[in-house]
Amino acid sequence: MASNMRIPDPLNLIGGQWVPPRSGKTLEVVSPIDGEVFTRIADSGAEDIDAAVAAARSAFEEGEWSRLTAAERGRLLLRFSQAILDNAEELAQLETRDNGKPIAQSRADMTVTARYFEFYGGGADKVHGDVIPFLNGYNVQMTREPHGVTGHIIPWNYPAQMFGRSVAAALAMGNAAVMKPAEDACLSVLRLGEIANAILPPGALNIVAGRGEVAGKALSQHRGIDFISFTGSPEVGQMIQIEAARNFIGCTLELGGKSPQIVFEDADLDAALPVLANAIIQNGGQTCSAGARVLVQRSIYDSLMARLKERFEAVEASPSEEGAILGPLISARQKRRVEGYIDNADAPLVARGRVAEHAPKGGYYVAPALFGPVAPDARIAQEEVFGPVLVAIPFDTEAEAIRIANGTEYGLVAGIWTRDGGRQHRVAKAMRCGQVFVNGYGAGGGVELPFGGIRKSGHGREKGFEALYEFSTIKTIVINHG
Repeated sequence: MASNMRIPDPLNLIGGQWVPPRSGKTLEVVSPIDGEVFTRIADSGAEDIDAAVAAARSAFEEGEWSRLTAAERGRLLLRFSQAILDNAEELAQLETRDNGKPIAQSRADMTVTARYFEFYGGGADKVHGDVIPFLNGYNVQMTREPHGVTGHIIPWNYPAQMFGRSVAAALAMGNAAVMKPAEDACLSVLRLGEIANAILPPGALNIVAGRGEVAGKALSQHRGIDFISFTGSPEVGQMIQIEAARNFIGCTLELGGKSPQIVFEDADLDAALPVLANAIIQNGGQTCSAGARVLVQRSIYDSLMARLKERFEAVEASPSEEGAILGPLISARQKRRVEGYIDNADAPLVARGRVAEHAPKGGYYVAPALFGPVAPDARIAQEEVFGPVLVAIPFDTEAEAIRIANGTEYGLVAGIWTRDGGRQHRVAKAMRCGQVFVNGYGAGGGVELPFGGIRKSGHGREKGFEALYEFSTIKTIVINHG
């Protein structure tokens, strides 16, 4: 690791100050690379959340943050974007140490994180209201205003990216934010907080570390929050939505997926093959939008599976050094979970990669697995594994492919591989999900592209201008001028 890597202290950012948790308790931080404890973070509780919400409320209602124009907020976010780029290598090394992902992925993540603040910094003064025609003698204005204090609970799989995705739009709209990052990997978020604190007014951004069932629960239940954004499991998302309803506030939920990639017989297989594999190998498959199911037209099933088998067998799970494409999973618990799916799969195992001989024995490495043919209703084809496990499902007709693709409780992303222009449009329109990619999959961050799902994948949209609308509310002003 880089010798100049700054490991944050076990403190919380509240009202522009770095303070210890009120309880004085801390949590061990374990690196997935070797399973060793290398630092600690704050083990915060409800009192810390109270303080953070109060600081955010003060910043929103009466602090320097409340007096900034939209253009001024945008300039601060642009400065923050550049500061992220200036510290990108240090941040990437820290995220890899904490999360375990390959260093190349962490570097790409820092570029995307900076892009969030660049995009929303540029968009801060571009959200316009409207004038509505009404009765004679009246002027009716519609304005978009910030919610107030927004709560943000993010997962461990892309800590820095999720930080940018969640708070950049909220800050651009003028909200004051309270973030609770995941305890399994949050060091890059804390370091980003240190960088932001030198740029943003006190209280605009507050970060409280701790356990989800304690600090996260306190934030989701807090009556001082005006809107909440959550990314994580459907089970926790359901609880978040219940708490939001109790407090009569809105929420955005991004809760995972079991996303299909449909490969028709006329597809460019040379172009599709590396994407099909990478969509489940990237980040160890610990990605909500991972392409976890590949649906293959039966006429090309055997030939494509032979090529996928060769590719999977060549993949090596290894420490997250230069050149690595698959690192360890996040924790011992996640490793056990993924291996449980592999060991108990109700389908033939086609191929497995391997774990590198030099991988530390205490690390959380899992060799990637390819299964097929898999029945569409098999457990491994229906449930989100969140690991490097790909299931292949053959189909015969376009209608059957659509039925199988839509045949889970999720609806986040879909991929379609075909040269037939009419089929591209028909199948894309038929997909029940939030994003569809044709002859490609994923967008390298896709900051400009609205992202979110339906059904068990959640609701609301992040990314793009839609996120600015999510983090604002409409006010209608009716003036009788006679």
